[in-house]
Amino acid sequence: MGNLHWLNDPTAFALAAAVLGMLVGSFLNVVIHRLPKMMEREWRAQCAALAGTTVAAEPPFNLATPRSACPGCGHRITALENIPVISFAVLGGKCSACKTKISVRYPLVEILTGALFAGAALTFGWGAAALTAMVFLAALVALSCIDFDTQLLPDDITLPLIWAGLVANLWETFVDLNSAVIGAIAGYLVLWTIYWLFKLVTGKEGMGLGDLKLLAAVGAWLGWKTLPFVVLASSLVGAVLGVGLIILAKRGREVPMPFGPYLAIAAVIALFFGNAIVDYYLTRVI
Repeated sequence: MGNLHWLNDPTAFALAAAVLGMLVGSFLNVVIHRLPKMMEREWRAQCAALAGTTVAAEPPFNLATPRSACPGCGHRITALENIPVISFAVLGGKCSACKTKISVRYPLVEILTGALFAGAALTFGWGAAALTAMVFLAALVALSCIDFDTQLLPDDITLPLIWAGLVANLWETFVDLNSAVIGAIAGYLVLWTIYWLFKLVTGKEGMGLGDLKLLAAVGAWLGWKTLPFVVLASSLVGAVLGVGLIILAKRGREVPMPFGPYLAIAAVIALFFGNAIVDYYLTRVI
């Protein structure tokens, strides 16, 4: 580790984390786009198996295959065209072959992930806490975007995230293990209770089961003491952004809005400022 002594410099570590975050963000763009399609393929295969039929053979499609290509003309994205943020700027946000516009979400996800990784570096310093926090943050970015697009929070991410939080806290990285275990249980049960109460009263589902698993993951990572803040903050963020979408984007009130991104925003705030929030809550409010 002697050659990594420069990482003890907060500025150098934050810059390195930002670069790493943008590279990870580039991969997250692939996950955000492909994972829901992979899930659809799996569901079709399962439905066909239950019906006793077969699904037509399809070419391989996963996070590695096929190579990324322009949806407009099929141009294969080269390595030089896949440099986070820089390639988008150099290409002017357009495909180099057919000039089809590239979604601005790609560089935004890369910039956001880089900023969150830099924040983790500055908050925790070089060590296990910062590195594991980056895993947590990357998962939240992917889940938020997928939920926003599809109203889905894939088990392929939420369930490993719960276990990863518990494993990380075996060494009390963020909270002690008891708090993490109780947080995972309480996080699930809090929204499970709300889910069923709402369904009993209205006959409708007010949220997806993925939200329950996501809050369980937040509890596993950050402990049960942060859950009241996360639930309250996510509700407030959801209310504000929801009203904004209705007014500014003219989104219909009947159109369901994902709750996962709001939980993720609250979880990020709790990760960076959780100790101060909990201390204030326990000393000033209670």
